[in-house]
Amino acid sequence: MSASTNLRKVVIATRESPLALWQAEFVKSWLEQTYPELEVALLGMTTQGDRILDVTLNKIGGKGLFVKELEQALQDGRADLAVHSMKDVPMVLPEGFSIAAIGEREDPRDAFVSNQYANLDELPEGAIVGTSSLRRESQLRMRYPHLTIKPLRGNVNTRLRKLDDGEFDAIILAAAGLKRLGLGDRIRSELSPEISLPAPGQGALGLEIRSDRADLAELLAPFNHVATAAAVEAERALSRRLNGSCQIPLAAYATSDDGFLRLRGLIAMPDGSQVVTAESNGSFSAADGLGRTVADLLCTEGAREILKQLAHD
Repeated sequence: MSASTNLRKVVIATRESPLALWQAEFVKSWLEQTYPELEVALLGMTTQGDRILDVTLNKIGGKGLFVKELEQALQDGRADLAVHSMKDVPMVLPEGFSIAAIGEREDPRDAFVSNQYANLDELPEGAIVGTSSLRRESQLRMRYPHLTIKPLRGNVNTRLRKLDDGEFDAIILAAAGLKRLGLGDRIRSELSPEISLPAPGQGALGLEIRSDRADLAELLAPFNHVATAAAVEAERALSRRLNGSCQIPLAAYATSDDGFLRLRGLIAMPDGSQVVTAESNGSFSAADGLGRTVADLLCTEGAREILKQLAHD
């Protein structure tokens, strides 16, 4: 590929959490294998989202706190690309930035982790379950109103340590993160999308660059997994249509089969008292429109009223 001859070195901006470093190393390894002549380096950074750990994300500005510093490094020219979990990427990128490629998805489901219980159904009344996500919390509260849901922040290892220290009877984490860190044996059970519909982009890695870096876009194109990229595009279009953020319990999950997508969406009140779902099908090429269609279906089913209530809270 001609781009590989134009670039001698690529610098990847990454957060310094174990999972973020794993993701950056994964992309680094892919680049080195795909372009043996290319020198690849990591630029480790601590973001505001990593520094503020005593407050839930929805109260401090959402997941964009994990990407702003990385984007600044791209803007300054200190780094060429940033690796993100797509579920952490704001639905509207700042002007001048783009996602150049989305890799093949890891397990998109939520995972049940506990030292005493095998699954959610085994938890007794009053059992304490930790999660950092309003999306997970609302679905748990709807189906398991007898459980006590408490906020849980920190990187994967920090959350597991809090469980092991006895602060929680169980915690809910993304299965993808546990598996990527070699911690899949901590998963007692995976939650089906019928129990906990995943977040937009969950399990998928995205490569962000400056929009004017056509050389990088060409270099990174082979990393793109068409089916995953289409699914994530549909999920993010749904969320964007509804102004989705950490402040809103919103889920969107698309599965692919032979060039077609099935997209399921959900909007809920945090306490699980109101939950609205909708779904539709569409082609890869119409992924963005499919996302907007399911968002509109959610609105006709009552999502607009939930969003109004949340805006007033």
